[in-house]
Amino acid sequence: AAVPGATLGINVLKNDARAALAVACAVGAHFIRVNVHAGAVVADQGLVQADAYHTLRDRRLLGADIRIFADVGGKHASPLAPVDLEQHARDLRHRGLADGLVVSGPATGAATSLTDVKRVRSAVPDVPVLVGSGATPDTAAELLSIADGLIVGTAIKRNGDVASPVDPERVRRLVAATR
Repeated sequence: AAVPGATLGINVLKNDARAALAVACAVGAHFIRVNVHAGAVVADQGLVQADAYHTLRDRRLLGADIRIFADVGGKHASPLAPVDLEQHARDLRHRGLADGLVVSGPATGAATSLTDVKRVRSAVPDVPVLVGSGATPDTAAELLSIADGLIVGTAIKRNGDVASPVDPERVRRLVAATR
């Protein structure tokens, strides 16, 4: 069921932006998250390459009002060569035409560096910046003082275990911390 005021995003792992776009169109989601929208990384799945051209083309052909949020850096992956965080953020926005950016820690549930969020916000002040991992009731307010939103998963799962069901009490605590 829909949650009034909630924003729904779709992410198809590891980097299937075109499938995410199709699902988002089908369910009326607001945005897709693309882990590798520009460049290439090495991940546990092997080499993962960006495909911004096809994602943008498909969105245009579908006439979809769905925003593209692209990871800056990204979790569970390493770039093929050193990448300057600010330049990567600018490239995602101005060359990859991302509508928003996601800054994460190194792994699922891992804390996101406030310094990294500030650097991305400063480099590309004209787009929303979301925190993509590590938000907790203790850190949510501080993260939201810099970022425009939080993508949460592990924080609302029973015992903080990503494979466990959502824990309603953890959801209540996190939501209360954001108000």
